Amino acid sequence: TVRIPTPLRTLTGGADEVSADGATVRAVLDALEQKHPGMKERLLDEKGVRRFVNIYLGDEDIRFLDGLDT
Repeated sequence: TVRIPTPLRTLTGGADEVSADGATVRAVLDALEQKHPGMKERLLDEKGVRRFVNIYLGDEDIRFLDGLDT
């Protein structure tokens, strides 16, 4: 289950939570992009996760784990 913040809910038809499968955060984002086009563009840039975006796995920011490979 992925919780969607209010500014991104236009991409999910207003849903505040969506389901996506994947072994890593990168794989989950790829699955989200398939279901909700435009999601990756809003979250990622050429360097990875955009500076102003925080992605958590549980209570841990992925920046302090293995990044997109978490």
